[in-house]
Amino acid sequence: MSRQFRKADQHPYRIFEHTADLGMEVYGKTMADLFRNAACALAETLTDRSRVEGRVSKEIAAEGSDREELFVNFLREIVALFNGDEWVVKECMIHSVDNTRLHATVTGEPFSRERHTIEVEIKAVTYHHVEVRSTPQGWVGTVICDV
Repeated sequence: MSRQFRKADQHPYRIFEHTADLGMEVYGKTMADLFRNAACALAETLTDRSRVEGRVSKEIAAEGSDREELFVNFLREIVALFNGDEWVVKECMIHSVDNTRLHATVTGEPFSRERHTIEVEIKAVTYHHVEVRSTPQGWVGTVICDV
């Protein structure tokens, strides 16, 4: 599986292979952009977001002891919506984020077998090689998902 989504800044992330897992490197001008882009990258990995309608909003709150744990916990919330609630994400708006807390709203709808596809089944977001860092160009986050 070699899915490269970052083409001439078309998408603010890239998906890469990592042994039997899937990795994501996500970019954002601000930390809020990074988390929003990570949610959208994960949602696009799970299903074709172009077929998802943003009919329903759900609030997400996540916490962590540092930025990396917050990143993982937030993305785990997106996976839980898909795997546990059978709900697909269209968009994400970050209301507030700091090094240990985040509040966001995601829009989407219940999964429909007639309209949605399962692109990649993600079992879990892991701490393996997780990193969230500030660079002169903005923010970069890396995470590995168990597929």
